[in-house]
Amino acid sequence: MATQLAPPIKTVPVAAPKPAPPQLNIFPVPNQRPIAHKAAKAPSAADERTRYSEEELKEFESLINRKLDKARDEYKILKDTLNRNNDEGTDATSGGNTKVLEDGAETAEKENLSQLAARQQKYITNLENALVRIKNGTYGICSVTGKLIPKERLIAVPHTTQSIEAKMMQHD
Repeated sequence: MATQLAPPIKTVPVAAPKPAPPQLNIFPVPNQRPIAHKAAKAPSAADERTRYSEEELKEFESLINRKLDKARDEYKILKDTLNRNNDEGTDATSGGNTKVLEDGAETAEKENLSQLAARQQKYITNLENALVRIKNGTYGICSVTGKLIPKERLIAVPHTTQSIEAKMMQHD
């Protein structure tokens, strides 16, 4: 029996592969910083300020005092609500199961109010400390890097002691 051979295979020249199209970063990686396309100009010694002017510090002081007044008012409301709930209590003559449920709900509410009051007290203390830093002339200077904290950050979080750069270093 004769074996048949397969017909010869034609060879075709292969073109060079085309470069892949650029990938769009649809799902960015967390903590990935954008790549700067232009070289940033290095700040000169004249551009690098070490502290805010007296005028700017007065603006910050006014902002902090407004936030402090509002925070103290909210703290007083929380404390009054907490004290009122402690004074009222539940009626001892109510039914058994209902009283247990009411007591549990009251306890949870008291704990929540207590946590909110503690958080508000900490915020008030931080704002008061910011006023002290204004008086000392150290307000707006990062406690980690020693650089001036951007004005936008201080307006958003006037009691901060760290720049975004310092915060990012803490989380890395």
